[in-house]
Amino acid sequence: MERPRYLSKYLYDWELFDVVLSGRSALDSKFFIGSVYNADQVNHFLKGYGLDPNDPVARAELFGNFQEALQFVKRYFLKEGNPEGADLKIPNALYMITDVGDLFLMATGHLHQLEERLWAEVILKVMHTILHADKDLRSNYFPVIQTQIFDRYYKYIYRDDENKLFLGDREDKETDQIQLVDFMTKSKKGRDSIIIKLLHKAENVAEELFDRVGVRFITQNRFDTLRVIRFLLVNNIVIPHNIKPSRSVNTIIDVKLMKDHYKGYFKRAIAEGLSEEAFLKMIEDDIDSFKINNPEAILRNEHSLRSYQSIQFTCRQLIKYKNPFLQEFNQLRKAAKKEGADSDIAKRVLSMDVSLIARDIRFFYPYEVQIIDERAHKNNTEGEASHQDYKKGQVISAMKRVMAPLLRYKNIEFKDSAE
Repeated sequence: MERPRYLSKYLYDWELFDVVLSGRSALDSKFFIGSVYNADQVNHFLKGYGLDPNDPVARAELFGNFQEALQFVKRYFLKEGNPEGADLKIPNALYMITDVGDLFLMATGHLHQLEERLWAEVILKVMHTILHADKDLRSNYFPVIQTQIFDRYYKYIYRDDENKLFLGDREDKETDQIQLVDFMTKSKKGRDSIIIKLLHKAENVAEELFDRVGVRFITQNRFDTLRVIRFLLVNNIVIPHNIKPSRSVNTIIDVKLMKDHYKGYFKRAIAEGLSEEAFLKMIEDDIDSFKINNPEAILRNEHSLRSYQSIQFTCRQLIKYKNPFLQEFNQLRKAAKKEGADSDIAKRVLSMDVSLIARDIRFFYPYEVQIIDERAHKNNTEGEASHQDYKKGQVISAMKRVMAPLLRYKNIEFKDSAE
């Protein structure tokens, strides 16, 4: 019996429904590209994505993304670039592609073998991620972002005559002066690091990366981590209302437990007339009794190993950007007025509508603050909690996620060091 024609209107792609409604990423769907079976459908998809397939510049840029994706996969996910990668080779058919539209058709299985289709999907997933990393509008303002965020910290970072590093107000020694082991800034996350992080995050959008910019305090002892937080709050360097709640992690001190005992320290300091040094020593002697007993239950990052200890939170700072072009254009208008009414160029400059030129741009930008004591920092940078192991875990996780269907097809079981 012939199928009624109207049924074609009710054919649903349940995989894509799952992406839209179930909080699942397209990277984890069974088929990364849906029903795309000819060049017209490819072009229609690209238009919907936001790319103009008829624009030769956009087409060339997309082909550049394709070439970068090929090299990225080879460099990080395969043994030829990474000894811990998969022992696979990209099929020659992908190197023969000269039009990205053909890559889409390959990914949907149009006249191609299953293995080639799976490889095409891998490359498209990486291309999709590269596009999101490149098209984050805020990246154009990075120099201004970095300057405005770091300046509010550098204002209170200084070295004394003995070259000791402090957080405090150099001009007002009556306020809290906290000696630091180190203060570091992360000015910008590397491009490959951004792509890897996006590939193993369900959100898979550059706007959701919160640690492109960051600061780290390393204190002499554990109690000083709380002193640093207090200083940042008292001096309005960090505004609590602009903190992203879901990003806060503390695996250093059980603040609730310490809070229950803290009033007793004040009472004892008053009763015994303790000096500031004695007061701080009393707290530091007890500080280990307030440690977090189950840090792995708190860690938000699957690649942060159990022994990793830190206090970290994500702030959002209001960035103020003044358009330098507008300032130069105003100078040009002044020069045009001096030229007089007889100059055609002056007339055109003075008649231009400047209302469309962006003046001041303001937006909130996230950055990460990490505070850690020297003992924990040493532990974090040695053994299993080293940053190198952390980065390896991210790469393997991204590789397994992007290449999962291909690895299953090739019957390859890939375990990372944490399994």
